[in-house]
Amino acid sequence: MASLLALISSILWGTSDFEGGRLSKKHAPIAVVGFSQVLGLFFGLFLMIVSGAWHEKALGSNGYLIPGIFAGLLGYFGLFCLYEGLSTGRMGVVSPISSMGAVVPLTYALINGDVLSTITSIGVVLALVGVFCASGPELSQGLPMKPLLFGLGAAFGFGTALTSMSIGSQSSPLMTMVSMRAATFFVTVGLAVKFRTAGGFSKKEYPTLIFIGIADFLANVLLGVACTKGLVSIAMVLGSLFPIATALLAFKFLHERLHKVQYVGIALAVTGVALISAF
Repeated sequence: MASLLALISSILWGTSDFEGGRLSKKHAPIAVVGFSQVLGLFFGLFLMIVSGAWHEKALGSNGYLIPGIFAGLLGYFGLFCLYEGLSTGRMGVVSPISSMGAVVPLTYALINGDVLSTITSIGVVLALVGVFCASGPELSQGLPMKPLLFGLGAAFGFGTALTSMSIGSQSSPLMTMVSMRAATFFVTVGLAVKFRTAGGFSKKEYPTLIFIGIADFLANVLLGVACTKGLVSIAMVLGSLFPIATALLAFKFLHERLHKVQYVGIALAVTGVALISAF
């Protein structure tokens, strides 16, 4: 069950990132991130009211609030770096590097007691190498500094956010995600006031923004639940496969050509997932 939830999380993340990257070519990435995050907060509040999850422990050593706030701010930073990097058109540099953010929570989980069998460890390595290759690393034209820095920023933001999220989810996955969105809400409002704009989105773009916000929120919740149902290390690795979905969607709808290394990467990732799931 944990593996399935993490894989569904990856699909939702990859799809929302694809749509976010497309919108970021027409609008400021920070506006796309902020607007969709606010919509995600409204969706989270709805789920909180329906489920009654606000009764969970908020503060203390096992509370969700502090980890949720840290996860929200760090994840916000990671999303901004990802969308800004994707808007440069160098997806082959940004996406592979950002996918390596999974190494941070993986390392944290292993240090804190997760034990993997030899076969599962091989599956983890194959999945991580596979998602890196499937993201389409493109170095034939050199390694431009700007996309490189944005990719590293996204990896750091996502990795540390996922680590904080896994900690808070031990108390309440849903409330951890609500705390994340509540933290970013104030950042978004502050930026909107400073620049005196809500992003300049047209009415036709609202459905896409709503989808991005809800899909991203659900991806976080499902991954948080996966962390409570199985090993955190495995959940984080499977949850990091989202660049594959992004690459496949770009191939299907934007007609971006897949390179040989991407086919190899997809095959490696699928093999890794099969080993992890089987053992």
